[in-house]
Amino acid sequence: MAEAHKRAYRHPKYKTSYRIKNWPEYEKSLRNRGDITFWFSREAIDAWTPPKNGKRGGQPIYSDIAIETSLTLRLVFHLPLRQAEGFLKSILKLMDLHLPCPDHTTMSRRNRTVRIRRSTVGLPDGPVHFIVDSTGLKICSQGEWHFKKHGKRLRKRWKKLHIGVDENGRILASKVTHGHEHDSSQVPNLLAQVGREIDRFVGDRIYDQEAVYEVVDHHSPGTEVVVPPRKDAVLSNNPIKASSYRDRHIAEIQSKGWSEWKRQSGYYLQSHAENAIYRYKKIIGGRLRAKNYEAQKRDAAIGCAILNRMLEMGEPLSYAVG
Repeated sequence: MAEAHKRAYRHPKYKTSYRIKNWPEYEKSLRNRGDITFWFSREAIDAWTPPKNGKRGGQPIYSDIAIETSLTLRLVFHLPLRQAEGFLKSILKLMDLHLPCPDHTTMSRRNRTVRIRRSTVGLPDGPVHFIVDSTGLKICSQGEWHFKKHGKRLRKRWKKLHIGVDENGRILASKVTHGHEHDSSQVPNLLAQVGREIDRFVGDRIYDQEAVYEVVDHHSPGTEVVVPPRKDAVLSNNPIKASSYRDRHIAEIQSKGWSEWKRQSGYYLQSHAENAIYRYKKIIGGRLRAKNYEAQKRDAAIGCAILNRMLEMGEPLSYAVG
């Protein structure tokens, strides 16, 4: 038993090397991500201005597509609202499209209520692996100027972004909460956004909660839950189906060790969620620009949609060597 415990926390002597077998196509997709060529489909042009709602008073000028397009450009190019307005206006002028351009005040106001579309392009037909994780995002505050003027450093303010990805790294669900929210409490909300069966649920040790096993089994009965138990975990006396996976993981870790359990259970899929978080912070940024909570949730949803769109352009296909 002692030897198994040592093997559980011993790092592999050699790391597995990977080689990309579709490098020309993947390299082209990386170049296309920096291409600033724009085009508007006839459907988008027709839906840019919403129809009259039949109510008294002023009629809406910009549809949700127009607002979402403006906010997407703002996040991709890291522009303030006024610069995003000028950027979109110049695009419409160069393309000779006589469409109204949302002003910065309208973008700020509609950012709280706009409905974000979810793309279904590239999703598999059958059950998917669902990998969850979370990260912290900074939000605007008084900052250094307030500290220099008043001599009092305020507590750091931040929000938490919860995501769920599939085995290809595509973000299937996302949720922005306050920093004190526990990760396991958001599993029901993330599962509700997945409109298909789940073959395997993967999460790190913080999701080792009985409620997580139960809600996953309720969403997709028979789903394999791969969550590493806590270091002081013991076998459960509860014979319910949800705890059977946890008991099996405890027994396998004790007998085979931590590293072997990760290889056999498929826990290495957790790296897909970690990579998605890394891509979000690298491309979108590590902070939320909006100050309103509802606007912050929509900013994060648009950011996840941007990353999914980049995956649709092309992704690397790798295989292990050595």
